[in-house]
Amino acid sequence: MQFHNAIQNVFSQLSESINQLDGEQYRRPSKTLFNATIGQHVRHIIELFICLEKGYDAGVINYEKRKRDFRIETDKDFANELLRHIFQNIERPNKSLLLESNYDEHSGETILVTTNYYREIIYNLEHTVHHMALIRVGINEVSTIVVPEGYGVASSTIKHRKECAQ
Repeated sequence: MQFHNAIQNVFSQLSESINQLDGEQYRRPSKTLFNATIGQHVRHIIELFICLEKGYDAGVINYEKRKRDFRIETDKDFANELLRHIFQNIERPNKSLLLESNYDEHSGETILVTTNYYREIIYNLEHTVHHMALIRVGINEVSTIVVPEGYGVASSTIKHRKECAQ
């Protein structure tokens, strides 16, 4: 899988940054993030990957029905354990899947969209990078740790910046 290394790099950056935070910083509401915490963003990332993992066998993924596990957003060691688990189990054969969603809050009507495992992995990877950009903002507010230059920056943006610098 070509994206295996990309996921490893992103998860390593995420794990290293939350390891540098103390528990209070991980749980502290950020004014800049509308009182969300770094832990809540980490939970959101992890739970989307868990939804994909659980939906793989059944062939149907529904990101809206995630658990919203308070322990992930308050216990950074538990979050790191889950990141390791996800990474260890990410390599699966590609297969067709259905993405189930409900965009109408007033009806119970769901829609089903055809997708596949690799496409959802890529979506989750890009989604992770997006949330890491927000986490970076939160880290800058609650701590003095320094994150790598490419932290929370899409790989296409990094490539573009390198091309412009030449």
